[in-house]
Formats: sequence, C-alpha cells, structure tokens
Amino acid sequence: MSEEPEIVPAEIETGRPGPRRRKPVVVIAAVVVVAGALVAGISLAPKQQETTNAAATAGPTSSTSGTSPTPSTPPTTTPPQTSTPPKVPEASEFDAWASKTSQWLDIPLRAMVGYAKATTTLSKDIPGCHLSWVTLAAVGKVTTDHGRARGGQFGTTGVLDKPLGTIEVRDFYNKVVSTANAAGPMQLSPAIWGKYQASASGGQPDVQNIDDAALTTGRALCADGHDLSQGQVWWNSVATLQAAPLFLHRTLATVNVYGTVGQGSAAPNPAVLSAVNFAIDKIGLPYIWGGNGTGGNDPGFDCSGLTTAAYASAGIKLMRTADTQFRSVPHVTDPQLGDLIFYGEPATKIHHVGLYIGNQQMIDAPQTGQAVQVHSYRRDGDDYAGAGRPTA
Repeated sequence: MSEEPEIVPAEIETGRPGPRRRKPVVVIAAVVVVAGALVAGISLAPKQQETTNAAATAGPTSSTSGTSPTPSTPPTTTPPQTSTPPKVPEASEFDAWASKTSQWLDIPLRAMVGYAKATTTLSKDIPGCHLSWVTLAAVGKVTTDHGRARGGQFGTTGVLDKPLGTIEVRDFYNKVVSTANAAGPMQLSPAIWGKYQASASGGQPDVQNIDDAALTTGRALCADGHDLSQGQVWWNSVATLQAAPLFLHRTLATVNVYGTVGQGSAAPNPAVLSAVNFAIDKIGLPYIWGGNGTGGNDPGFDCSGLTTAAYASAGIKLMRTADTQFRSVPHVTDPQLGDLIFYGEPATKIHHVGLYIGNQQMIDAPQTGQAVQVHSYRRDGDDYAGAGRPTA
C-alpha cells in the first residue's frame, strides 16, 4: 500500500508484552430485542458474556502462520443501561411504518410485512418471549438477504418465485459453516422446520413462504419458555438456528443496526449505512497488520484498514491510520451509527479505531489472532479517546 500501516502497541500487533489498556475481546449476547408486535427498538440485557475470538474464528494469527488463536479465560463487564423502546405502531399506522422502515433498511416490503406479522402473532400467543421483528429481519438478512440471495423475489402471497435451497457459507478456512439441507428465505434446517413449522394463513406450511418461514423461526426462538429480553437467552436461542460464530456475530451486528435505524425519526445517511453494511459483511475475516482486505496475500484488515475500506465503499475517503483518522474527522460527544470510535492518547497517539453500530456496540479488527467481530465499545480501564463522524 502507499501509506504506512497503522502502528499500535506491541502486544496488539505482535503478541509481545506492551502497553495495552483496552482488551479487545468479543462480547456476545449483548443485544436483546424489546417486546411488542412491531417494536422498532432494541435494549441491552442485564448480563453480558465475553469470550475470546473462538466466538468469531475466521483466520490465522498472521498472514502467514495459518494457526488459530489460543483461547483465554475472559473477564466479564457490566453492560450499559437498557434503552427505552418506542411505542408499538397502531394498526392504522402499520402500512406507513412498514413502507418507511423497509425503504430505510433496504428490506423488501413483502418480507418486512412477513417479519411484522409473525411478531404480531407471537406477541399474542407467547407474550413472555418478547420477540421483535428486528431479530427475524436480521436472520433473514444474514441468511438470504431477505430472499434475494439468488435473484429471487416474493410474490403477493409471500412465496419466493425461485425456491431457495441451501445457501452455502464458508469461513476463512474454507470450512462450510452453513446448515446442511437448509431451505427457504430463513434457511431453516429440516429439524427446525419439522418441529416448529406453522402456517400464517392456516393452510399447508410452506418453507418458501416468508410468512410461514418467519412464523416458524419465531416459534423456534421462543421455544421452551425462552425470554428473548435476556441477552444470553437471546444468543442461545439464535444459536439453535445456526451455531456458526460467523452467523451469530453477523446477526448480532444486524440486530444492532436494524434496531438503531428502526427507532430513529429520520432516514439513515446512505453513506453511513453502506459503510456499516460493508463492515458486517467482513465479520469473520482475520486481523492482518497493514491489511486492506484486497484478498490473496491481503485477506483481512487491521483496524484502520477496515474503517478506511468501509467508508471507501460509500465514496468517502479516510486517512489510512487510526491516528490520522482521529485528527481529520469532526469529533462528537455521543457516538451514532457509523461513527468512528478511537482509543489511545489524544495528545500523542491514537492506536485503535472501530465502527459504531448502535446500542453501545462496534465492529472492529481487534488484534493479531482475532477476526473482525462485534463487541462493546466501552469497558472498565480502557483508553477510549472519543468518537468522530466522517459524514459530518
């Protein structure tokens, strides 16, 4: 590359002891979805669990070693306070809400209606589950891009015009991590479909119908008395659909983004959404010092390589290192979706940067031996230096 790669403390880049205040470990189960038929918000659970990159394994410890990171016993942290969700739209407001939200999030309207209808049904049938459309929509996005994975689209009845079989997903090691023999817009396994299948219209359930698939997915998530307002329960429930860390982290990130945008009063900045979606797509790639994610010998990213590439996908040029990014973007007090999150000493050196995705979470490339992943952006003892807004 033409510019010098980001320089961070020795331990982060090389594994050698060095000055390190922030421990970039994966936070899982940090997001839960607020109850209600059409709630557009998300909140945080009263408990978080942290783990090493075993929860997001996708690459070697360096560009040449080809070895997996060594897990360690992680600490725990206290999550942020639970946010207050917006009110559930009345039936008279549903059409306008669904149309607006589907446009903001690039969700086909017929899919949006399917997610919402399933949530409405289950909020009445299993109110203690606290399922939200945000979780169903996130699963639909991560698995099949809301049914569009192979050029399909939903008809007026909610059935895909091109039936979807298994969408194969491979991790960085080229290992298949998708569910065998999964089908439909929610990629439901034969076991899940066989146990929880349901028809939204009262007819024969069809795995290719978004109404039936979303309702079946919701029933599976709510099974066994699950309360999805509890973070660890949410995580474990989603894992019953697909246990692959790649799927779980991308779903977690998408829930954050959908919830953040959904509870907003204005359409999201297209550049911000493009940058965030780019970063979500890169979850699972390895940390590579100086990496720009171009493939081949440059398969992954370092922290500023990820943020630079994310905003480049939206037509916005950033400086290449965390320190120069910090000094070249407007600073903000409270981070919003797409803002850059910085760590280090503002007066001397900024050594790390991530991309804020809402609900106290960010996506970043943490350190050698770890993949691009999702975790909380604040923790006790970190050296958080502030946030910046490339689109200001």
